[in-house]
Amino acid sequence: MYSFAQRTDTFVLDEPFYAVYLSRSKAAHPGTETVLLALPQAEEEVIKKIFLSQKKPVLFLKNMAHHMEVLDHPFVHGAVNIFLIRDPKEIIASYSKVIQKPVMRDIGIKFQYTLFSQLQEKGQEPIVIDSGFLLKDPSSVLQKLCLRCGLEFDQRMVHWPKGPKPYDGVWAKFWYANVHLSSGFDRQPTSSQPLPAGLQGLYTEAASFYEKLVPFSIKA
Repeated sequence: MYSFAQRTDTFVLDEPFYAVYLSRSKAAHPGTETVLLALPQAEEEVIKKIFLSQKKPVLFLKNMAHHMEVLDHPFVHGAVNIFLIRDPKEIIASYSKVIQKPVMRDIGIKFQYTLFSQLQEKGQEPIVIDSGFLLKDPSSVLQKLCLRCGLEFDQRMVHWPKGPKPYDGVWAKFWYANVHLSSGFDRQPTSSQPLPAGLQGLYTEAASFYEKLVPFSIKA
């Protein structure tokens, strides 16, 4: 999201379905009440908001897979779908810093694979970005990504200013500490941390879906 926000032709929305997810799932997240007050809790209202937000030629929606899993219609009409994947070990290590015992829905990779397969069945070729390849050569991967999206690559996508952003969701103070320290595509400190005890089973299951998606990812 921070990368696309640097484009002058792009307007970004941060996790517009977050309140819908919290309302329907009853998941216990930090700042739940704040999120529920800040965003519409009805799926139809969020869709209307999305299309009213088309303030620039390109609209970038950052969504979480577990948010989409509770929706009646998880695909936004007319959108180019981009799947961002990451080694589940890194996701679990990072997520457990905020949610003590994450489950498969939190990790999101299983539902990502479900959505990816549904698009394939429709004859589409969904775009997959793996964070490992992205970190190796951000410019190369972003150039290929833009080409597949029908956009001109903008070198400003590689860097952004440190600190909170005006387009951050109200949940940023709970989840975005590391990314606020970044000014580009750097490996997060939590990436090298060991897998928390008791979460090996979750990792093993999540890794099976991750490995199915990696071959489709854009290579550096």
